[in-house]
Amino acid sequence: MNKFFTVLSISNESGIKARTGLIKTDHSQIETPVFMPVGTLGTVKAMEQRELYELNAEIILANTYHLFLRPGIEVLENAGGLHKFMNWNKSILTDSGGFQIFSLAKLRTITKEGVEFSSHLNGDKYFFTPEKVIDIQRVIGSDIIMSLDECLPHPSDESVVKRSIALTFEWEKRCYEHFKLTQERYGHSQRLFSINQGSTFKELRKKSIEDLTLMDFDGHAIGGLAVGEENNLMYDVVDHSTDYLPVEKPRYLMGVGTPADLIECVERGIDMFDCVMPTRNARHGRLFTTYGEVNIKSARYKNDFRSPDEECDTYTSLNFSLSYLRHLFISNEILGIQLATIHNLGFYFNLMKNLRNAIKSDSLKEFKKVFHEKYYSHQRNFFTN
Repeated sequence: MNKFFTVLSISNESGIKARTGLIKTDHSQIETPVFMPVGTLGTVKAMEQRELYELNAEIILANTYHLFLRPGIEVLENAGGLHKFMNWNKSILTDSGGFQIFSLAKLRTITKEGVEFSSHLNGDKYFFTPEKVIDIQRVIGSDIIMSLDECLPHPSDESVVKRSIALTFEWEKRCYEHFKLTQERYGHSQRLFSINQGSTFKELRKKSIEDLTLMDFDGHAIGGLAVGEENNLMYDVVDHSTDYLPVEKPRYLMGVGTPADLIECVERGIDMFDCVMPTRNARHGRLFTTYGEVNIKSARYKNDFRSPDEECDTYTSLNFSLSYLRHLFISNEILGIQLATIHNLGFYFNLMKNLRNAIKSDSLKEFKKVFHEKYYSHQRNFFTN
């Protein structure tokens, strides 16, 4: 079996924990730090798989909870797994569905055995145990499987968080043991990550990490952040967490974030990210550009025939003007959402490539300075109608 993760370089800049690496699955080789587009239901919204290939996406994220409900495990098994079902030949990571159960599902009941919940679609009741979550992801065929954890809102009392990390540990221990007892599907390797919790309580976060790293997970995720806490507090917890996470395993910060968040957390030693922000913002006419966010529906772009971003080459920025994109959104044309999504994901991928290069050349501090100077210059007065 090929080595799953290799650290290729570590920044020599003072106070910087950033590193580059390579994740190898049976489907792709993934340079880190990496941003993973969210394809919850086996589709990145408004994107064809062809366009993801053209963007050089090596991995996407799908969701166990949503795929369990639709199209269902029987369909996915009959199809030969999610890769074949959606005709995607690169890597897939599946979230365990824990966050969705705790945020979307109704009337959930948590016990040591697992969680009972009612579907947000039709109210049908289901019971997820740690073992069942592993079994579902085995059938999905994801390259990277996430363990079942308990997700808490922010803020939460310390006593509640303490009980929660104990439950999360027991659930993830059962995930780990069951994963070791079950077989890979469809002829390719599958890997298992832990998810540490602890909210913003540093000692509890440390305990969660130390307990989980007693087991030989293939990677470790930081969960329970970006749920309402201030950005600086999130950065502080991330910085604290990476001090205790194994150097030789990939580190995944779940559900993050803005371009500024990615830079700050790469600086603190994070390797993997996912977030709906680039695709969701695109559907609402918000474009990420070198000089900040553009509200493409603004009247100021009616006769603006410039590229959306002359310093970030995407299919959209190379071929269409701000004026045309505004016209598509004002006219409710589907193409507008598609082109905006292509651009936003292209912007995020370009940012990650630039971060990797800056780490290799020990110039991350300078890159961050220049990025901020441009991104927050509001050169186009983006938010003015």
